[in-house]
Amino acid sequence: MADNDDEIILSELSDDELVQQMMDDLYDGLKEEIEEGVNILLERGWAPYDVLTKALVAGMTIVGHDFRDGILFVPEVLLAANAMKGGMAILKPLLAETGAPRMGKMVIGTVKGDIHDIGKNLVSMMMEGAGFEVVDLGINNAVEKYLEAAAREEADIIGMSALLTTTMPYMKVVIDTMKEQGIRDDYIVLVGGAPLNEEFGRAIGADAYCRDAAVTVETAKDFIKRKHNQLAAGG
Repeated sequence: MADNDDEIILSELSDDELVQQMMDDLYDGLKEEIEEGVNILLERGWAPYDVLTKALVAGMTIVGHDFRDGILFVPEVLLAANAMKGGMAILKPLLAETGAPRMGKMVIGTVKGDIHDIGKNLVSMMMEGAGFEVVDLGINNAVEKYLEAAAREEADIIGMSALLTTTMPYMKVVIDTMKEQGIRDDYIVLVGGAPLNEEFGRAIGADAYCRDAAVTVETAKDFIKRKHNQLAAGG
């Protein structure tokens, strides 16, 4: 009987309490609770964009910080991201209808010859959790695939991942091709993966090397902000 007393009925919570509870549920990777919370807020007349930013993105920001600080680890972050995905599935069509502002759009994939994708998947999920639109190209991507997708999707960011020292150099092939085609400055290029470091990122001409998913989100936000500021200033 005591168990029932402890059970939280989401629909009985005030808006503020519900948002707080959803942030906790997201942290704990509780997908069904997140879906229920999203639906309750929508029923109460919340705008889809507010549900996304105030409940889901705010919750994933805490997850991201704790992952960066070594408090949470990959399995917990994947659970949280999966719960976030459940909420996003409900919100996505509604956000498209309402023309909600988006943070930016990223095309991401593991480079040619490399089939590792756990890190890339984590980045995709965390970027979505931060309000970015993400087009995930999967593994083993040739230069043409990156550039076609970036053009087709009108992406702001191209993200490349590699886990092998033998596939790392392919990132330079992609960036050099962009330079040859005169489109290098059209995109923010972020690179990551276990064997990479900042020095390598600089050497190949990437905008930034991101050591993990949380850093990728922070870096992407900074670059998008700068891009918007430049546009606003007529740059």
